[in-house]
Amino acid sequence: MNIQTWLDKNTTDLHGKTVAVTGSTGGLGKELCTHLASLGASLILLDRNAKRSESHADDLRQRFPGIAVSRIPLDLEDLSSAAAAVRELSQKEIDVFIHNAGAYSIPRHTCESGYDNVFQINFATPYYMIRELLPTLRERHGTVVAVGSIAHNYSKIDENDVDFRTRTAASKVYGNAKRYLMFALHELFREETDVRLAIVHPGITFTNITAHYPKLIFAVIKHPMKVIFMKPQKASLSILQGCFDRTSTAQWIGPRIFDVWGAPKKKILKGCPPDESAEIA
Repeated sequence: MNIQTWLDKNTTDLHGKTVAVTGSTGGLGKELCTHLASLGASLILLDRNAKRSESHADDLRQRFPGIAVSRIPLDLEDLSSAAAAVRELSQKEIDVFIHNAGAYSIPRHTCESGYDNVFQINFATPYYMIRELLPTLRERHGTVVAVGSIAHNYSKIDENDVDFRTRTAASKVYGNAKRYLMFALHELFREETDVRLAIVHPGITFTNITAHYPKLIFAVIKHPMKVIFMKPQKASLSILQGCFDRTSTAQWIGPRIFDVWGAPKKKILKGCPPDESAEIA
């Protein structure tokens, strides 16, 4: 797959459009922002690390002279931080909100909200932000792009342990949060007519989120991973397609071959029955 050929066929000019991106300083986020900037979009970077975010913004300005790049601090573990970010975003004319940030195998603790931090970061806060931003996005007939994960297949919701705080397997804890995010948003947007929703996923790619193994094991597997799986520059195209497409209930956009390799393709989600989706909502 030639990236430039794909871009020429599947994207349009984004001059005059403002795109807000969470997790812009990660491997996928940086490549996604590069694609968006190359199309002329104005960018709002939502990140926790101010130094990394400002450095990223400076790099984008140097590579794409004239592009408008601003940043808003956002800590997804902290609902007050999210509320402040929403208030600031609501004052701007945003056309696309992309929730790209995520946390996989990280030290676990309970947030002030009462939720496990993995659940808070990957579901509770982004869902809250998207819901609160809907009035602003409706004014622009905007788009929400939310990054899901194939890990959602590893879990099934448990009413007695909603945030999986009693579980230890990172793939299941993360997958449960992504399951909530994907299907709660599908239900939220079921009757929505003014804002488009695209649930997307990059497949498996080599980013910081995969660097959770012990150092010795990671040192051994990181090079094969770089060879076997798509690089972030290509994997981020599935997220980018979400800016120009929409997904209906029980659909998502991701790599066409086994959800791991190839150009983005819209597919049916089969892993969550309608009754469970409704229960999530």
